[in-house]
Order: sequence, then C-alpha cells, then structure tokens
Amino acid sequence: MKVLFMGDVVGRPGLQAVRALLPRLVSEHSVDVCVANSENSEGGAGISPETAQYLLDSGIALLTSGNHFYSKKAILPWVKEHPDRLLRPANYPKGTPGRGHGLARLSDGRALGVINLEGRVFMRTQDSPFEAVLPLVEELKKQTPCILVDMHCEASSEKNAMGVYLDGKVSAVVGTHTHVQTADERLLPGGTAFITDVGMCGPLDSVIGMKKESSVARFLGEKAPYEVAERLVYLQGVVIDLDDATGRARSIERVRQRLPGT
Repeated sequence: MKVLFMGDVVGRPGLQAVRALLPRLVSEHSVDVCVANSENSEGGAGISPETAQYLLDSGIALLTSGNHFYSKKAILPWVKEHPDRLLRPANYPKGTPGRGHGLARLSDGRALGVINLEGRVFMRTQDSPFEAVLPLVEELKKQTPCILVDMHCEASSEKNAMGVYLDGKVSAVVGTHTHVQTADERLLPGGTAFITDVGMCGPLDSVIGMKKESSVARFLGEKAPYEVAERLVYLQGVVIDLDDATGRARSIERVRQRLPGT
C-alpha cells in the first residue's frame, strides 16, 4: 500500500495546490490512498464544512486536524455527521465532538488506520498522547496492520519521542503543525516510517503560511491581523510504501511540488 500524507493545508492557496497537483502525484508515485491535515484550510486557522468537503472531493480519503480544530464552530455539526472523514486529536477530553482515530478505506477492500494526536509541549494542556495512543493502535489492528499516526505538535523532541515509542507498533509516525518540512525522513529500527514534520500545503514566501509583514509586526509587539500569503505555493508531504501483510514500512520519501503560476 502506498500512502500519500500531506502537511497542513493553509487557506485558499493550499486548497488550490492540492486540487491541482494531487492527481499528478498520485499517478507518479502509484499512490493508493491520500490523507491530509486540514486544520488551517479555512482562512489559515480552522476548518469549515466547505474546505473539508473540497479536500475530500479532491481525492483525499481522510482528514486529520489539530489545535485549530475548533476555530470555526460550523465544523462541529459537520463532523458529527461525518465522523469517519475528519479526525480531531484523540487525546482531547472525553465528550469532545468527533473521533481521534478512523479508517481510510480503499476501493479494493484494504484499509489504512489513522490516529490523530496533539502534543503538549508549548501547546494547550491535553491528556497525554502517549497514554492515549496504544489502546487505539490495538483497536485498529483488529481491522488492518497498516496504521499511520499524525503527531501534531510544536516540539520536535516530542514528535521524535512518539516515533521511538511507537516504533514497531505502527506503520508510520508523521509530524505536523510547524509547517516547515524537515529532512530527517527515515525508517526506524522496528520498521516504522518517521519524519519530524511533513511541511505544509501553502505559500512558502511567508512566515509559516502567513504574510511576512504582519507576522514580523506581531513579533515587534504591534497589533496586526494574520493574512494568508499567496506566493511560492507548494504541496508538501511524504509518500510511504507499506507492506500490506505486516504493516511495516518499506520506504518513506518526501514530496515537494510547486503550484504553477505562483
């Protein structure tokens, strides 16, 4: 099974990059199933029913999210109606709308299990992702040996620790949230594919997707609204090749393609 996982989709430019570039990537890499983090798809912070559906209609089987899951309240009734299409971090408090794990199903009957986690270092306090994840792994293993974990957090150390913790237990641990693609993709000793951050689908001529001027102004103590940038729009992610029988990863490869005209 070949899996394409794409990093945080940022605003309209990220949506356009996915819609325009995904078909070619799927063909070039013989991708079987696509997953993407969608938490910044509506205006750079949050998810709307419209952006979620746009990404699903673009060929993505399952969406993950993170700390901006709640930013657009309209997504809450939508996710209740579509709990198997959009995940929220599994270590959120009990009673939170949505689910933290699910299956991305292929047309031939195979399935990819997906778990969405949120870290705690430099972020809001949630339940421990390390304590939350193993019961979900065991639950998904009853249905498929192929399991991918989206570790959405700020600290690279926390992402790396989760990779070590789950090595040999899941197929892949991929980091999201920082929007900067790292160059440390590798197979861990137990057969788990890992990368600290897959990057983003959005404008690189920016500060992690936002216009440079407003971002710098805020660091200088000024009040400036965040706006999504528009230039040098890229689709970033990883292609992971999994053994269908064992769930072990055979390879992980970074992908990075620019949207023409940007």
